[in-house]
Amino acid sequence: MIKQSIIENVIEAALSTGGDFAEVFVEDRYANTLALQDNKIEKSISGRDFGIGIRIFSGLQNVYTYTTDFSEEGLVKAAKKAALAIKDGGNGTIHPLQKEIIQPIHTISQLPQTVKHAQRAAVMKKANDIARNYDERIRQVGLRYIDEEQNVLIANSEGKFVEDTRVHSRLAIQATASDGVELQTGFYGPGAHAGFEFIENLDLDHYAGEAARIAVTMLEADECPSGKFPVIIDNEFGGVIFHEACGHGLEATSVAKNNSVFANRIGEKVAPDIVTYIDDGTLPNEWGSLNIDDEGEKTRKNILIEDGILKGYLIDKFNARRMNAEATGSSRRESYRFNLTSRMTNTYIAPGKSKPEDIIASTENGIYAKYMGGGSVNPATGDYNFAVSEAYLVKNGKIDRPVRGATLIGNGAKTLQLVDMVGNNLAHGAGMCGSISGSLPVNVGQPMIRVSEITVGGTKGE
Repeated sequence: MIKQSIIENVIEAALSTGGDFAEVFVEDRYANTLALQDNKIEKSISGRDFGIGIRIFSGLQNVYTYTTDFSEEGLVKAAKKAALAIKDGGNGTIHPLQKEIIQPIHTISQLPQTVKHAQRAAVMKKANDIARNYDERIRQVGLRYIDEEQNVLIANSEGKFVEDTRVHSRLAIQATASDGVELQTGFYGPGAHAGFEFIENLDLDHYAGEAARIAVTMLEADECPSGKFPVIIDNEFGGVIFHEACGHGLEATSVAKNNSVFANRIGEKVAPDIVTYIDDGTLPNEWGSLNIDDEGEKTRKNILIEDGILKGYLIDKFNARRMNAEATGSSRRESYRFNLTSRMTNTYIAPGKSKPEDIIASTENGIYAKYMGGGSVNPATGDYNFAVSEAYLVKNGKIDRPVRGATLIGNGAKTLQLVDMVGNNLAHGAGMCGSISGSLPVNVGQPMIRVSEITVGGTKGE
């Protein structure tokens, strides 16, 4: 992507004022976005973005700059300008760059640049028809298709020189139902670290049908009662609560500054024995997976909580300095425009031994959250508030009538302690996660779980 000799000169310029570590991140990205609304493709955008990020450390100083000028003169100038921010630096050592060959763990057969827009549009129109034909009360269907190919080169003063190609594809489906008075929506957005073959092989009857079914079901739902209940949270995207309320608290971004309820608690009991919490960036073709992170380190399976015991954190190279720890292959950024930090990949609760039907049967009076929606979290405290996009009452061990307007309110660390059943049906859901290094593809996942008590906000009293 850029000659090795030029990168060597940039690294030398970056360390010219006494930095002890320098890194160059080169990105060349191709992306396509299509949107369908009112039965027609309303937007079709394709583009290419190219840029270079330069990062310098000196002790606990962290300087970052980026440029789209990829001439040697422009890059060296940007590196020297960034280096001026280093004060009282030492003498950085520059090791010869050694090219590393990465063995891809993701099978990709149809790169975005080989796919015609007509192929993308055909899939979208089929999904649109399936959702619209589900029920006469479906009044509107919107779809958004994205795919991208990101080519990166990462080199640093420790001698690392590695290249990688990342490909992501996703189809987001939203259906709106109306009875003339009320409006309700349903959403499903499958995605993968894969090419167009993933989109072609999607079970559109399932995904588009589910988006429509959720909308129609919630149209017919009663108002949700409020109060404290046992709550059964289904698998797949149900894991978003613990992603937000616990996962972010296990990232070095917050842990290194003691801005997390999990800071300095390695070895402590933070959950019941039945809870093991994992972040694994190596799962083949999963939406949040990578061959290497954005520091060029191979991704790995990081066990964060094992049998209820806090075992580790997600750590990037800079925060490893703060924590006197090793990086965990967890450094990520949206693009060259962002300085990187520790981020999740595919984070999930490991499967337990309970059957989903047994979890439901053992619940006398509670709430079943089949699909979770969006929410908000205070990362320093773990306090959260999440909407439930599809919920049901549970009565006498059986799923009863649907209810709408449900929100789950609590604290992530405390909710983790109240997990009393973990199912055996692990599944993952694709989403986008925002933090200080931008918006990234991540998976959230879990089997069905039961929390013995969560405060449920509803639209009527219990």
